[in-house]
Amino acid sequence: MLLFGSVVNCLAIIAGSFSGIILRNITEQTKDTVTKGISLGVIALAIRMSLQASSFIVIIISICLGGMIGEFLKIEDSMTRIGLFLENRFARGNSNFAEGFVTATLIYVIGSMGIIGAIESGVNGNHQTLFTKAVMDGFMSIMLTASLGIGVLFSAFPVLIYQGAITIFASIIVRYLPKELLDSLMNEISAIGGLMILAIGLNVMKLTKIRVSNYLPGILVLIVIMVLQYYYF
Repeated sequence: MLLFGSVVNCLAIIAGSFSGIILRNITEQTKDTVTKGISLGVIALAIRMSLQASSFIVIIISICLGGMIGEFLKIEDSMTRIGLFLENRFARGNSNFAEGFVTATLIYVIGSMGIIGAIESGVNGNHQTLFTKAVMDGFMSIMLTASLGIGVLFSAFPVLIYQGAITIFASIIVRYLPKELLDSLMNEISAIGGLMILAIGLNVMKLTKIRVSNYLPGILVLIVIMVLQYYYF
């Protein structure tokens, strides 16, 4: 089944979210401690990912141009509106719903593991990377739900759509890309994803309030730059 890995990832987030609902009565101090522990792990992962860049100039250009595009398209505001709509529809009175939806969606969606895992699923039917991600996301969703509420559960569906779309696209397109270009793309995508994940970790720690969603077009900008470099420079 082409989308099996993404489906498992989605179900792990849902299961973790329901577990988080059950554990919602744990003390605020415990929630804060564990959430910050997750944030530290996210930050450490982000730093490791960002160091894989072979050209930080390209990364900086991509994330800046992507940020400009994201601000123009108001991606962060759109995601927040979706979260608020779901909050009004399913969780009236839960002021953390939108924050939980947006924060969890970004944590689960951004990163090389999801991209590489989805590509592996599409190219050769290997779902092991997505299975590993599912375990990580499942445990993370427990504490995120306990801290931020039921909005985290709804993040499972953007994950399924996003990773599923990459898998389907990869099954059609990736086989035509030179291996050298594909390897370079994965390294640079991992690096720019690491910077975004770092921003998420800082936001969860409440040290910053970075509009991370608006940087997402930077990944597409990066791909365009890398492809142009490979074929024309």
